[in-house]
Amino acid sequence: MPPRLTAQDFDQELLILFDAYVHGAVDRRGFLGQAQRFAKAGVTAAGLLAALSPNFAAGQQVKPDDARLRAENVTVPSPTGHGSIKGYLVRPASAGATRLPTVLVIHENRGLNPHIEDIARRLALDGFMAFAPDALTPVGGYPGDEDKARTAFATLDQVKTRQDFLAAAAWLRARKDGNGKMGAVGFCYGGGMAHWLATQLPDLNASVPFYGNSPAPEDAAKVRSPLLVHLAGVDERINAAWPAYEAALKAAGTKYAVHQYAGTQHGFNNDTTPRYDAAAAQQAWSRTVGFFRTNLA
Repeated sequence: MPPRLTAQDFDQELLILFDAYVHGAVDRRGFLGQAQRFAKAGVTAAGLLAALSPNFAAGQQVKPDDARLRAENVTVPSPTGHGSIKGYLVRPASAGATRLPTVLVIHENRGLNPHIEDIARRLALDGFMAFAPDALTPVGGYPGDEDKARTAFATLDQVKTRQDFLAAAAWLRARKDGNGKMGAVGFCYGGGMAHWLATQLPDLNASVPFYGNSPAPEDAAKVRSPLLVHLAGVDERINAAWPAYEAALKAAGTKYAVHQYAGTQHGFNNDTTPRYDAAAAQQAWSRTVGFFRTNLA
């Protein structure tokens, strides 16, 4: 098997173009047209797109049928959102009747794909009850195709979607098999949602945004939960807004920590794509688990 590609195998301008494509600033046709100038040695623009896109099997760390876990698909009522939101709930099988700390896992802008399900399973193996909602529920759920998922995601009523995540958080916190403490972790879009939830839920006990959009600085004073913020080193789209929000957090006296991982790309924790940085992801994940154990025990 050939070695997996990394960000160093691609031109930085191509990585920036791919980020624009992933987040809807450039459509597929636009990406392919602009990527053509990076095609060489028999690799087409379509080949570059395929190489940069997720390979879920390569990134899977915990199998869906792992006997150490108890997983189920559930539907949560969301009366002020889209009516309901489906999600993936995972607990360690050995927990028995033990009441566990809970973590809401929030996906990127493609819905509840196999990578985010894998993240939930990893958290369960670390001793948490993890719940990963699927914002694509009102349009049929994650469709099994990243391009279709991204297109569907753009059609969502985000006002209602935010209510869906609030409903999912309330449902998770209220579970009798939880210990009454809840954290949130999110990636990209989900990182922005984790930031936002921290401004909305005064009883959130910990929030971990991975390279997510910062709220408006004036909202920083609403944050009551400790924050652990992970930023990529090369991610101008996200990083540009961080200094103003950090200043507002400091002014509000918010308890937070921020880590920026030098040389990494947006999405460095996602081990299904070449933007994955193993060293940074492992360090960020270790910090995340430790942060949850400290604040959710």
